[in-house]
Amino acid sequence: MRSKLNPGMAFSAAALLFLGAGLITHSQPAAAASERVRDGSRIAQIMQRLRDVRRFDAVAVAPNGKAIAWTVTEKTVARAKSAPASRGGKPGQRLQIADADGSRVRTVTISKSVKSCRYGNLRWSPDSRTLAFLSNCNHGAGASQQFDINEVAATGTEARRISHLHGLVNQLAWTPGGAQLSFLYVKGDVHPVAAVSATKAQVGVIGRTGVEHQRVAVIPAGGGAVRQVTPSGLFVYEYDWSPAGHRLAYVGAPPPGRDNWWVAKLYTQTPGSAPTVMLDPSSAKGPLHGLQIALPRWSPGGSRLAFIGGLMSDQGATGGDIYLVSAAGGEPVDVTPAIGMSPSWLTWTGKRSLLVSSFAGGATRLSAFALHGKRPATHHALFHVDAAVRDGTFVSAFSVSSRHNVLAFIHSTFDSPPEIYSAVLETNASAVPRGVFEAPHAITHVNDGVRPMWGKAVSVRWDDEGFHVQGWLLFPPHFDPQEHYPLIVYVHGGPTWATLPSWPSDGYGPVPLAAMGYFVLMPNPRGSLGEGERFTQAVRRDMGYGDLRDILAGVGRVEALYPIDDRRLGLTGWSYGGFMSMFAPTQTHRFKAAVVGAGLSDWKSYYGENSIDKWMIPFFGASVYRDPKAYAKSSAINFIENDRTPSLIVVGQYDGECPAPQSFEYWHALRAMGVPTQLVVYAGEGHGFDKPKDERDVLRRALRWFGKYLGVEAAPRSG
Repeated sequence: MRSKLNPGMAFSAAALLFLGAGLITHSQPAAAASERVRDGSRIAQIMQRLRDVRRFDAVAVAPNGKAIAWTVTEKTVARAKSAPASRGGKPGQRLQIADADGSRVRTVTISKSVKSCRYGNLRWSPDSRTLAFLSNCNHGAGASQQFDINEVAATGTEARRISHLHGLVNQLAWTPGGAQLSFLYVKGDVHPVAAVSATKAQVGVIGRTGVEHQRVAVIPAGGGAVRQVTPSGLFVYEYDWSPAGHRLAYVGAPPPGRDNWWVAKLYTQTPGSAPTVMLDPSSAKGPLHGLQIALPRWSPGGSRLAFIGGLMSDQGATGGDIYLVSAAGGEPVDVTPAIGMSPSWLTWTGKRSLLVSSFAGGATRLSAFALHGKRPATHHALFHVDAAVRDGTFVSAFSVSSRHNVLAFIHSTFDSPPEIYSAVLETNASAVPRGVFEAPHAITHVNDGVRPMWGKAVSVRWDDEGFHVQGWLLFPPHFDPQEHYPLIVYVHGGPTWATLPSWPSDGYGPVPLAAMGYFVLMPNPRGSLGEGERFTQAVRRDMGYGDLRDILAGVGRVEALYPIDDRRLGLTGWSYGGFMSMFAPTQTHRFKAAVVGAGLSDWKSYYGENSIDKWMIPFFGASVYRDPKAYAKSSAINFIENDRTPSLIVVGQYDGECPAPQSFEYWHALRAMGVPTQLVVYAGEGHGFDKPKDERDVLRRALRWFGKYLGVEAAPRSG
């Protein structure tokens, strides 16, 4: 349930036609003129500012540290009229290669006849001579997508296609030695297998019809026949090759893949033979028991594996402790017990050393870890940035050269739009990082002219019930300490996730709210990443209670520091943040308006409606059928008579993670209680919205809703 992060239950057309007062379906004609915002308004200015930014989606530094590749969105504003727009409503991209310092940038092309493509999975060959990457030059929905693997010389600009794959492709990698390329492959089906994607219509024999099988496949590096090397009976989520290239390690589970990541096991396999279960968290002893595993990585000698284990929400929301397990099997060892941050990405830098990126108090920290057998690892920070860091695959991840001295990553903050950053580390004779030679710095400047339309951001800390809690506070523009301002609390999804400072997307979120004149608090309460596993696991069997107390304590802290009008508090969030926006108003009357994104009103009915029910067992301790009271305890619908908060509710028609019936149930209850409410169902959308027009429509509606109930007009002075 990460914020804006799939699958499940198709919502019938008949259900969408069951309309009552306050229900709007986005497939209907445009909203009434009274709800439109005039051109030139503040809202239009904010959305244009967000669209002005060019986005980076992937970055990779060559093993020799001499070249860097990245993808960046095209400039859509200046596009010639004759150039076709991208299919699917998304801008095309440029794939570029540059020297390590960002100089001598050259653009890679696939074919002069191709005008618009999406690129990803940038992977350098071990000898740094060739860049392999995925392309999708028909990046619309469904069958129009075509994934291909391409290669381009490090010194060239014309790429060569080496495959023509019929199905979904991701996690491209070179096998050790560079003779082959491997990837995860859903043969014959291009529909995204992710919790946030719009689910397929549920027809046929449910649980058997249309079930995807994601397997590791290989292809010769120069092109040739594709061979699948893992069995069809296992859906593979993440994988890694042993240093010699003779064994695979992967996290997998029986299909359907959407539902079973939370109960996946760690397997090893020699291609051509049957897989072996190396680790099953459900039967593991110690702190890993019943939790999730992610990011398996072989040690340089191939004798053991490191991975991240912990309480995690969706795949990709990686965070927890670092574990080691012998390649021969056995019990895993937690080498970061009681650490006060959440490791989220790692790579081996030696037989007894790791380079680790962590969520740390709402920021990103890169550290060098020394391993001491079964004893806790020691570590020292290389650098700490108040920013969101990505490599295009994982949040809080870096692309690293083979000698671990050159780093590349996508960097953004609330104040600075995305750019490619680089850093140079000091290493010892064994290439183990020990310090920083060149601090992180921008090597691209494509967004230098873009300035925020919102106020500054500050990190705020407070204590609550023995926990240290952190959050980010965004100021409104033109802040006047003599005035009093409304405050909106934006709760992140998850609950196992964290808000990091990052430039906003072109859609709904906390930053546009601040630009409209609000203070916006983005708390990282218990359940979040960034303060260690004890903090993360504090919401188990307590969903909505301890984290709400942390949030209210944070509101009190902010009100003590800044001129906040306590009579004008708003609440919003998406996914788990949507659940909190439904649940909190049944527990407190502090909030005077709410905007609920993809929320969850009744955990008991939700368990049988969603397509990812396995995620709830680690959080609740048992299924709803074995412990219904645990689920009822945190269901907003059971306390609906206490709710007095006007609520705008938005959801995707094909949301399988937080299905639309949950929003219908909450809207119906509020309407019965006489509470002002409106429900908007967006046609064809999943848990995370894909259509820019829908994201912008949510933003328009939310700003008008808060403007009506918190007293900020739709068009304050421009900034």
